[in-house]
Amino acid sequence: MPYVSERGTIMPASPIRRLVPLANVAKEKGVKVYHLNIGQPDVPTPREGIAALESIDRSILEYSPSEGLLSLRQKLCQYYKKFSIDVDVDDIIVTTGGSEAVLFAFMACLDPGDEIIVPEPAYANYMAFAISAGAKIITVPSSIDEGFALPPVEKFEELITSRTKGILICNPNNPTGYLYTMKEMLQIRDLVKKHDLFLFSDEVYREFCYTGAPYISAFHLPDIENQVVLIDSVSKRYNECGIRIGALITKHKQLKQNVMKFCQARLSPPLLGQIVAEASIDTSSEYMLATYNEYVERRKFLIDEINKIPGCYSPIPMGAFYTVARLPVDDADKFCEWCLRDFQYEGKTVFMAPASGFYTTPGMGRDEVRIAYVLEKPELAVAMKVLSEALKAYPGRTLCN
Repeated sequence: MPYVSERGTIMPASPIRRLVPLANVAKEKGVKVYHLNIGQPDVPTPREGIAALESIDRSILEYSPSEGLLSLRQKLCQYYKKFSIDVDVDDIIVTTGGSEAVLFAFMACLDPGDEIIVPEPAYANYMAFAISAGAKIITVPSSIDEGFALPPVEKFEELITSRTKGILICNPNNPTGYLYTMKEMLQIRDLVKKHDLFLFSDEVYREFCYTGAPYISAFHLPDIENQVVLIDSVSKRYNECGIRIGALITKHKQLKQNVMKFCQARLSPPLLGQIVAEASIDTSSEYMLATYNEYVERRKFLIDEINKIPGCYSPIPMGAFYTVARLPVDDADKFCEWCLRDFQYEGKTVFMAPASGFYTTPGMGRDEVRIAYVLEKPELAVAMKVLSEALKAYPGRTLCN
């Protein structure tokens, strides 16, 4: 029998989705599973997007241009201007979700063996995209006890080698909900300028910043605009994950040329998704504010409830709709599996993402989980009650009664 690739063998399984089979078995047994594991919002998609889909009147569903529909890119330009991000239509390449934007950025910028420095915990698929490009993620650990603030810049400096090609940040952060300050962003800017690096900046959660401090885009940083590769997606801000529309934005001309070669090889991003995304940019400010306020309320409720449970701790996330929480358990991977396989409380259980999957440093995140507050408050209340009861019953509980 022929051997499969080493690349495929070392590709990490998604920590968010690998427990899905256990959740499915639990559901088949009649157990109600509260999904806190994945960033799938339950807020309805804006009517503008749904109406555009319903009113499609075409005799042919054709290929779109490899770089995406011009009309969509023009509207995205206007959208970014609202955030003082000054880009041209030709700086925007539409991708099949934000995931493809990250993958194409890595493929276009990195050669096999090149390195990218990333603060951890980090979105787990960054590792998969790096492996696909033959590159290597080098992580700088942040700490839950410090609210997952940016690690000292000296830690970054220690890791920069001749193979280092860039720094990758997610702001606001998935999985922690951390929002980088202006001081931290300027420190990153100084690093990429000093060492002539790319700054890959995943900013898909910009609409969800819960602090009085302004949102800082990588494109707001002076003197590095040709080094910035911004990653974006409509999935979360318009609650339409399934249309698979993202964007890669850069002013680096040769990088754009490289990315376009990969875009041409995959032909085009989804036509129907682009039609929905373009219409969704006209979503009312009332809808956006209502969505924002809903997440503000959920965030406060969830963090209060987690921190009431004996032995649990979560810092207050300042963006996105996730938090990483420490639990009084010996092994969060085992605990999450146990919740789905062996536990139920009044016919209910919880599905969380073990945080170890968001780290590459061995041993880190062992007692942490990522929780997505993508359920309405009444459901979050039940889920937190179930979590509390699960922690009381778990054989590997580390907190003495």
